[in-house]
Amino acid sequence: MSEPLIHMKGIRKVFYTDELETHALADVHFDIRKGEYVAIAGPSGCGKTTLLAILGLLDTPSSGDYRISGTSVGQLAPADRARVRNREIGFIFQAFNLIGDLTVWENVELPLTYRDMDAAERKERVQKALERVGMTHRAKHYPPQLSGGQQQRVAVARAVAGDPAILLADEPTGNLDSKNGEAVMNLLRELHGNGSTICMVTHDDRYAQHADRTVQLFDGKVLEAVA
Repeated sequence: MSEPLIHMKGIRKVFYTDELETHALADVHFDIRKGEYVAIAGPSGCGKTTLLAILGLLDTPSSGDYRISGTSVGQLAPADRARVRNREIGFIFQAFNLIGDLTVWENVELPLTYRDMDAAERKERVQKALERVGMTHRAKHYPPQLSGGQQQRVAVARAVAGDPAILLADEPTGNLDSKNGEAVMNLLRELHGNGSTICMVTHDDRYAQHADRTVQLFDGKVLEAVA
């Protein structure tokens, strides 16, 4: 069997304050293979967002081994971690995290400007990404001029424009009504059908059912991986 795209073994995360230590993650093990769609589910405060932050190289574990495509990210220098994060990982946030004074086009293009990529390739990638999410007609609009559902579609376009190895989605429907939430879930399912590897954090069992399998977290521990 081929090596997993994502490999976590013995991941622990402890947060320290003056008088308290909080164990957010405890001995977490799991793999994600290329082309999988995995949901990370569990109640509030169980460690889902902490785990996603580690997966996205926005945080580091207190101990354990995390590998992306066979590379142990714990051994990487900060500049190399930033490069891996920019090239290998696409983020879709609950709060969209679009820049209000940039157009839709500029928001999608921005992460690509941090690569050594010529303008023609950037233009082609942005165009294709906006076409995939049905937002080319809003390319010159600004985020405040868009509905919540449209903003999340732009956020998805920004995430996929860089052709990342994995898409990380943190409660991507959390700020949307049920109709727009279902539309975004259908979009993620379509992306997965076209070959994207997706890891989504959700507390909603309805949305977790869109995934191939669900990793259940409780009190920082993996309870089970449900197919």
